[in-house]
Amino acid sequence: MSSERRLVSFDWAMMKLLRNKADFVIFEGFLSELLHDDIKIKHLLESESNCESKNDKTNRVDILVENSREELIIVEVQRETEYDYLQRILFGASKLLLEYMEKGMPYSKVRKIITILLVYFDLGQGEDYAYQGRTEFIGLNKKDILELDSAQQELYQTEKIADIYPEYYILKINQFDDIARNTIDEWIYFFKNDRIKADFTARGLKEAKDKLDIMKLSEEERREYEAYLEGLHYQASMYESSYKVGEMRGKKEGKKERIEVRKEVGAKNKAMEMAKKLKEKGIDIAVIAETSGLTTTEIAKL
Repeated sequence: MSSERRLVSFDWAMMKLLRNKADFVIFEGFLSELLHDDIKIKHLLESESNCESKNDKTNRVDILVENSREELIIVEVQRETEYDYLQRILFGASKLLLEYMEKGMPYSKVRKIITILLVYFDLGQGEDYAYQGRTEFIGLNKKDILELDSAQQELYQTEKIADIYPEYYILKINQFDDIARNTIDEWIYFFKNDRIKADFTARGLKEAKDKLDIMKLSEEERREYEAYLEGLHYQASMYESSYKVGEMRGKKEGKKERIEVRKEVGAKNKAMEMAKKLKEKGIDIAVIAETSGLTTTEIAKL
């Protein structure tokens, strides 16, 4: 670990350092390793987070890429817990699809949307740290997968239906065990640790190691980066504090309620025991009800 030079975090680099065409090689390397394809970036387009406030950017950063096949690729970093996150990313992809539809355009020209999510919180339940979501139509009876016919393959220039629908990749960064088993794991190691090991060979990492070296930042860039990190620490602290306080209050209130319930149950049991003894002695039910606080119906059942 000591021989690994500390690098700036990938999300800050997305905002500040990787928007020049000369640096596309870094994004191209990551995307190529993840998608198992030779990705060439045509443009970096205006992304949703660029229109939001500076404070929001410490929570979520995204970048929008158009590749050489005119597919749209969203790369998003999300650091804070967001319980409706899965629905929001669905909305984001749907909104993007509509924004890039032109009036009168045939449906065959609808853009392929690929959403890549680097999340630093525990999203959902699962043992893996890297997930892919694709759309497939599976037969209810024969369990076969619906395929494109030859004419449709020619129209869409692909063989699989899943290739024309939005696609999602979720990388759960904090769940990664720091063991790089393949080249995309090398990228995930970098996302988690802000370091790149000397023996890593994944495409784009060599350029990232050189470009994102903290020691190569200007004094102004270093101040901005330190302020960014401080913002992340502050937000994490605020979230943890509010969560812990809420959890402690919940436990305290729950304990108090349980004590009150036990007291009520105990008092009710004592009243029923007393009422039962009075009933056995032939005391009028109305008198027992007034004395014990029980209803005449409850006393009649004793």
